[in-house]
Amino acid sequence: MLTIAMLACMPPLTAFAQDTGGAAQTQAAPDDDDDDDDDDGGEPAAAAPATAPAATGGNAGNAQMPASAMSAEALGLPPLSRSSQDVPELILGSADGDFTVNEKDFVMRVGQAYRWRISSEGNLEYKLRAPDFFRNVWFNQIVISDLEVHMAGPPAWLEYDAKGTIQIQFNTVRPGNFEWWVEGLDGSQGMKGTITVVP
Repeated sequence: MLTIAMLACMPPLTAFAQDTGGAAQTQAAPDDDDDDDDDDGGEPAAAAPATAPAATGGNAGNAQMPASAMSAEALGLPPLSRSSQDVPELILGSADGDFTVNEKDFVMRVGQAYRWRISSEGNLEYKLRAPDFFRNVWFNQIVISDLEVHMAGPPAWLEYDAKGTIQIQFNTVRPGNFEWWVEGLDGSQGMKGTITVVP
């Protein structure tokens, strides 16, 4: 009885819907006709054509579209599997320049286990930060020179004092658009990028 009284006092809510084809969100308009018999004589509105988000320049629509509106199949990601999939290696610095990055944008699928090798080949100290991404995945382990670190929470950052590789193994939990950057080198040096996790 209390639930019915609470529902009667609540203001009407606006609903948002998303079609499975990745089309734009539509807002349900309030309806003056409360009978659900659809006898108003009007023709149903034509559905907008479904368009899949395109990966342009490796960006996969990170700034333009929320990750939850993208489709892993439309982006060409491999199907979900029980085994870990490899993320393309991220290499910070190189013999040609300390501020180079081989990849800037990464796309992953929610609910999948991944292995990601992140290496330093430059002559600088790098502090890789991705706090929102780290908080939205479940870490299995971090491997450094065949030594494993198991933890109950995410790392604050990954720091490279010398050349080497850190491999992180994790499961993606939530879709979203996340940023990664190298602290202090993300401005004019451009050592930054995005991580998009799609359903």
